[in-house]
Amino acid sequence: MPRVLASLARVARCAAATACRAAAGALLAAACLLPHAALAATTAPDSAPSRSSADAMVGVPDFSRITKRYGPAVVNISVSGMRQVTAGTEGSDGPGDSREDASDPMQLFLRRFQQQFGGSGATMQVPVRGVGSGVIMSADGLILTNAHVVSHAGDVTVKLTDRREFRARILGRDLKTDIAVLRIDAENLPTVRIGNPDDLQVGEWVLAIGSPFGFDNSVSVGVVSAKGRSLPDGSNVPFIQTDAAVNPGNSGGPLFNARGEVVGINSQIYSRTGGYQGLSFAIPIDVARNVQRQIVETGHVSRGVLGVSTQEVNQGLADAFGLPAPKGALVLDVAPGGAGAVAGLFPGDIILQVGDKPISTSGELAALVTMASPGRQLQFIIWREGKRLELSATLADPAKAGREPVASAPPVPAPGLLGLALRPLDRNEQRMIGMNAGLLVEFAGGPAKDAGLRSGDVMLAVNGRPVATVEHVRAALAGAQTSVAFLILRDGDRVFVPVRLP
Repeated sequence: MPRVLASLARVARCAAATACRAAAGALLAAACLLPHAALAATTAPDSAPSRSSADAMVGVPDFSRITKRYGPAVVNISVSGMRQVTAGTEGSDGPGDSREDASDPMQLFLRRFQQQFGGSGATMQVPVRGVGSGVIMSADGLILTNAHVVSHAGDVTVKLTDRREFRARILGRDLKTDIAVLRIDAENLPTVRIGNPDDLQVGEWVLAIGSPFGFDNSVSVGVVSAKGRSLPDGSNVPFIQTDAAVNPGNSGGPLFNARGEVVGINSQIYSRTGGYQGLSFAIPIDVARNVQRQIVETGHVSRGVLGVSTQEVNQGLADAFGLPAPKGALVLDVAPGGAGAVAGLFPGDIILQVGDKPISTSGELAALVTMASPGRQLQFIIWREGKRLELSATLADPAKAGREPVASAPPVPAPGLLGLALRPLDRNEQRMIGMNAGLLVEFAGGPAKDAGLRSGDVMLAVNGRPVATVEHVRAALAGAQTSVAFLILRDGDRVFVPVRLP
């Protein structure tokens, strides 16, 4: 769960990385850690041979060749500006800023002052200075970096490796993916080659170039630790995880593969201390370029909305739904009137494939939808009641997406099942959860308790079939064999809980 993960370790934005606030007079490294990576080619970048997934690179890549060839396309970004700090708030500057505020000395000072003297709403403008990294995408001055690097920016200065400096314009920022696009007035600039993140293999060498703590063009190396990582930041970005060292100032810099191609933009680290601890995350370059294209063309980013929420499929859920292997994205909720509902998706459906791309995790589905624009039609292969079905969905415009009321279900009495005592929701309970259907779990024991069900849960569906009465539950259980999956509403969140039958 995101909240649990956040309590175990902090996902630190490497934003305007080395955020050095004048009021604090100290470098706040904790807020800027980001991917450090290393990757180089065994052969010259321009003569990199084609390879299949079965091919393995032997030996250590020539990191110096990649750095010499493409290092000049990595820039240092300096940011200065003002930000408003308000006592008693976790972040008054909009999405993505709460982590910075939590470690902001001026913010903490104002909060303590308020608590001591009973004041409220004290605000002030404080200067912000920071450094980050970026990568030149076109010879005429188009640059990619992280959105958090240029947060609160008044002036943005880009410094090249030849020590030339340019004033940069921010063409646009996308907080959802943490990508920003800058433009400088220059010509014949060095650029990079773009790779395909889908071709990356876990264990493959990668290389990161950036400006940690302001040290220009610093190189760090590592390997791909995992792909398609979902982080508890609500971004839906399928991050590339590496163990390349990243520190404050690395944010926005490129991640290269062993052939000298950019495959990602270094963005975040996972840390208990605020410093690098071996877990770095990069935004896949195809996601970043999609944002770049939209910002350059329209000045903003538009995304299609499918109107469903999903969860991972574990072995218990796979058994409950009769799925051969625990893969896919299990549909938890479908917004009435949304694109998913119009396409015919229901809670309990398992999305196995979108277009020609298999879906192994719910994060992969979210990433595909994040990259698609409103009006785009997607072809789905789903698993429903032991069969594969094909559906087509046209993604909606988020400005027009909304929920419709759920049809009411008649109240009915309730006995116990699998150690469960169930009853219909009364009207007050229906108003509290905003639903007119479902059964309240009054008691959980036996197999249900062992599986994690508890009193206060609201049962919405069994194996994807909505339940409004206990008879509905009995009917669903009658056809089950080894296990059954209950769709539960708990603390405002939906989750499928598999229960093995005795």
